[in-house]
Amino acid sequence: MKRISSKVLVISVSLLLLATMLLSACGKKEVLPEIWENATYTEDTTLGEGTKVVGVYVTAGEKSVKLTIKTDEKTLGDALKALNIIEGDDSEFGIYIKKTNGIVADYDIDASWWGFNKVLEDGTREIMLSGVDSVDIVGGEVFELIYSK
Repeated sequence: MKRISSKVLVISVSLLLLATMLLSACGKKEVLPEIWENATYTEDTTLGEGTKVVGVYVTAGEKSVKLTIKTDEKTLGDALKALNIIEGDDSEFGIYIKKTNGIVADYDIDASWWGFNKVLEDGTREIMLSGVDSVDIVGGEVFELIYSK
């Protein structure tokens, strides 16, 4: 029996996640006002101290807030964890985000999850094929964590 390499496994899981996110994006966005009841930040906010600045939109339903993060952390994941913006389970593939900005999205509970996008200069979103743990911060980047179900 052949053993599947970790590279093939990571690529397969990434493609499956990408296909799931693309299919979910085809449906109408539902309004989720109750989701925002537990949110830590409900308005655009600047957090942290540091020399690098990165923007992170937190989007659920038709509502979105922009968190401007000032940090000296190397990766986006480390910066978001240090400011208690995200929580989740660590694995060999990085953090599986279950809570962002106080909002829970847990596939095991209600088939919801946090998608991860890069926001391009023209405002369009590009699905990230890597997790927040493996994204180095240079400064000036903008990302989005989007509640999906």
